[in-house]
Amino acid sequence: MVAPNMDLHHITSQRSPLSPDEVQAWEPGFAWLAGGTWLFSEPQPGLNTLLDMGKFNWSALQADEGTGLEIAATCTIAQLHEFGGSASLPESWRATPLIQTCCEALQSSFKIWNEATVGGNLCLGLPAGGLISLAAALEGICIVWRRSGAPQSILASEFVTGIQQTTLGPGDLLRSIHLPHWALKKQPAWRRFSQTQEGRSTALLIGTRCPETGEVLLTITAATVRPIQLRFPSLPTVSELSNRLQESVKSSDYFNDPHGTADHRRHLVHYFAPQIIEELA
Repeated sequence: MVAPNMDLHHITSQRSPLSPDEVQAWEPGFAWLAGGTWLFSEPQPGLNTLLDMGKFNWSALQADEGTGLEIAATCTIAQLHEFGGSASLPESWRATPLIQTCCEALQSSFKIWNEATVGGNLCLGLPAGGLISLAAALEGICIVWRRSGAPQSILASEFVTGIQQTTLGPGDLLRSIHLPHWALKKQPAWRRFSQTQEGRSTALLIGTRCPETGEVLLTITAATVRPIQLRFPSLPTVSELSNRLQESVKSSDYFNDPHGTADHRRHLVHYFAPQIIEELA
């Protein structure tokens, strides 16, 4: 037992299991603790026990040119950002500049980067989550450990279902995110808007083009309540792109908050999308 935390005064216990298997039964009031940057940022009256993942000792990053990049949920943003700037990355991975771009899209200081985790960013499910954008745009696969049943692979674009809503159930764990090698080889282009230079993203759009087939994937995030993707067999015309945007992104899909109205975000999406397609051409 530990004394109640001076910030989270409802917490009465903190445990440090060596593996998830040590948590035999999940109870109301339990919460997994990784970086904790959001967990400790506001009151959590429904919680009483923190389960610290710090002793799981998962390897933060595993890169293989033939298979892709495996990012542990406990990998910090600082670790991922440093990896994204490494000179030793495979030359064929043309999309790796997206790694640092999406890390830098987060509204946080370098101190936060050293604590906040990649998994935490995805599990929080905020529209402006830059690592949600990265994982979805590079067609990542989220490996989820369920409390019951076998591990499950879920497309990163489908992992977040709404504002602070994901496919996770009580006690479920996001184990890792796999970015496949063929997605990392794609040609990238992106556009981002925020009200201040280092502020929260109002819109973040990422396009990728397959060097072999010419297929184009446009991923819309921050502007919408969940990631939305448009796939084209080849470079679309301006009218084709506009029509798909009208059909695929409904008015209710656009996010509305103090960082941007839904109408403004819709304007940004329709403004940036043709620029991305032109750049990919």
